[in-house]
Amino acid sequence: MDAFVWDQNFVTGLPEVDEQHHKLVDLFNEFNNSLFSTRTDQEQDAVLSDTFARILDYTRYHFQDEESLMRTEGVDSRHANMHHLAHEHFVEQLQAMWERRHTMPQPGESLVNFLTSWLGLHILGIDQSLARQIQLIHNGAGPAEAFEQEDQALDNGMQAVLKLIANLYRLLSQQNMALVQANQALEARVAQRTVQLETANERLQQAYVQLEAYSRIDGLLKIANRQYFDVRLKEAWASALRRQQPLGLLMIDVDFFKRYNDSYGHQAGDTCLQTVAQAVQGALLRETDLVARYGGEELVVILPDTDAAGTLAVAERVVAAVAAQAIPHRASDAAPVVTVSVGAASCQPTDMQDGLGLVAQADAALYAAKKSGRNRSVLSDV
Repeated sequence: MDAFVWDQNFVTGLPEVDEQHHKLVDLFNEFNNSLFSTRTDQEQDAVLSDTFARILDYTRYHFQDEESLMRTEGVDSRHANMHHLAHEHFVEQLQAMWERRHTMPQPGESLVNFLTSWLGLHILGIDQSLARQIQLIHNGAGPAEAFEQEDQALDNGMQAVLKLIANLYRLLSQQNMALVQANQALEARVAQRTVQLETANERLQQAYVQLEAYSRIDGLLKIANRQYFDVRLKEAWASALRRQQPLGLLMIDVDFFKRYNDSYGHQAGDTCLQTVAQAVQGALLRETDLVARYGGEELVVILPDTDAAGTLAVAERVVAAVAAQAIPHRASDAAPVVTVSVGAASCQPTDMQDGLGLVAQADAALYAAKKSGRNRSVLSDV
């Protein structure tokens, strides 16, 4: 069984870095799976030693490549220095644990726990930060500006979870090293440290669960983000196809939102979007319906088991619910308050289609709603 499961939440967007991360995950899982083999102790130690040597070699190669990338991209020295120290610390810890593994209770499991907790922190924390800074630099920001903006890149919830994982990683490092250095004669002390390590591992698993939840949520609007919408749309399409039930979709756009931002300021714009998102959520009557941020001021709603008439009814409730918030909008040509335009579409999924076609239908209906005056819903006629 794999100790570390790779999925899209660990993708940084840096192709070579992601490829190397995936290779590390494969090596860590190979090491873990070797622990459960039916080989003799001598054979198993030889296999583990070989796998560990490959892990250490590839880790050093990965670190050198990452640090070369930081120099090439001109990443701020504050981040580069911190990144380098984190690399050095990990290698020192890993070598020390391996050299003294024979004095450790359950050395294989301890090493796997250490490797997986480090990899989670490495990818989700410092390497995601590096990727965001490089993207900012590519977009024209200076290295120092990119580094300072990174402090504001995550919402408070995500920062808290990453901080928790970092603290747990440090705790695991300290406890593992304490186990390495412990004398076998001090059984009571080793037992106490083992209990503490198990508790820390349980907390780490809880942090991963919480982190997964945060990875699905838009930090500003507190609804599903675009990435999670894409996943849920595929699942909803497959489910509707299997059960031969219709699937509805709404595309929602805040009318004249750019004018709202220009007139009231971006902070007021953020508050406006939050209120709109809450109003849309309140217009949905079933737990199975999902509202997500599609991009900018656009929202999208997935409506399982909903035909065209039902989809249009939900769209009309959304239009009314947003208007009922009575948010003043002096720059709108549609109404004196903030309103939305909604494109609605519903279809019976088939093997010859996918959810992207339904999105395109709803988007075309949204365009028709805007063209016909906004502050209304239009049902796709496709």
